[in-house]
Amino acid sequence: MKATRQLHDLGQSLWLDNITRSLLDDGTLARYIAEDSITGLTSNPSIFDAAIGDGDAYDAGIHAKTLAGLSGEALFTELALEDLRRAADLFQPVFDATDHVDGWVSMEVSPLLAADTAGSVAAAKKIHAQGRRDNLFVKIPGTPEGVPAIEEAIFLGIPINVTLLFSCDQYQAAADAYLRGIERRVAAGLDPKVGSVASLFISRWDVAANKQLPEALHNKLGIAVGQQTYRAYRKLLASERWKKLAAAGAMPQRLLWASTGTKDPAASDTLYISAFAAPDTINTMPEKTLHAFADHGELHGVMALDGGDTDTMLAQIADAGVHIDALALKLQQEGAEAFVKSWHQLLQRIADKAGALADKSNGPALR
Repeated sequence: MKATRQLHDLGQSLWLDNITRSLLDDGTLARYIAEDSITGLTSNPSIFDAAIGDGDAYDAGIHAKTLAGLSGEALFTELALEDLRRAADLFQPVFDATDHVDGWVSMEVSPLLAADTAGSVAAAKKIHAQGRRDNLFVKIPGTPEGVPAIEEAIFLGIPINVTLLFSCDQYQAAADAYLRGIERRVAAGLDPKVGSVASLFISRWDVAANKQLPEALHNKLGIAVGQQTYRAYRKLLASERWKKLAAAGAMPQRLLWASTGTKDPAASDTLYISAFAAPDTINTMPEKTLHAFADHGELHGVMALDGGDTDTMLAQIADAGVHIDALALKLQQEGAEAFVKSWHQLLQRIADKAGALADKSNGPALR
């Protein structure tokens, strides 16, 4: 049995951290669903920037939408949603069979809104309406300004993927926002069943910390933070507060492991897949990591409910000079800035393509 199937049977959802029009057109995504137990996917501005820049798969769509009067963010949003609707339809059988627990795709609000609560809520409402798919998450970053936007969006019934979470504290703030949104729905007599996931980024911890740590502690921090957060997640699901909402019909906000591609060439290419094997969670992975795990991945048991050795490991890393709380904030800020950079690149790429395609369609000027 493939290792990907073993993870699926364990109760973990495997999602693809990528989407391109080519993956949809040539049947690759459908094959991942059939052969590698992929049951959802995530996207972000960096992914779409790479997808649109790689070849000409989007050229016809860009040209047609430009002729229709679209440009900038509006053009990109519709271009991305075309892909995500197709992917959502491929995952619809999973979505139905799991009673909406699995089978989701994700679309991010503009990264320019990371510090704009009201703007994030407005963008989430617009994407949710424009997406026209029940299994579409809107991604809002778990920044200080994003947390109240998450609560409000959940209260409005918009499924939310909380992105750019790095620490246990950041996760707990996002989880609390989700719970508050659901509690407000219950108090208002609204359906409490609103989907959500909380995405904890893993590998960037080790990229940032390895250079400050002795080799014996390399690639340990991301896993330790993940273990700490998984303990908090399990504690929340066992709480009376959650049980009350579950009894009212709410569905849990699942914990999602993000940024699980190995960045250190000296480490196993499946390090963060094996380490985060845990039921009732999601691991969203790049294609390269999916291929590696399907080919030679191994399971080494499941994550400990009590966090395992996380406290000892975090203490050792702190003693070695890494200020973990400060690094968590820095990583979130840098992540938000990286998405802004990709966003600007993406919109510029689309504008350049639109201009080139318009020139091409107009033909050579008469002399």
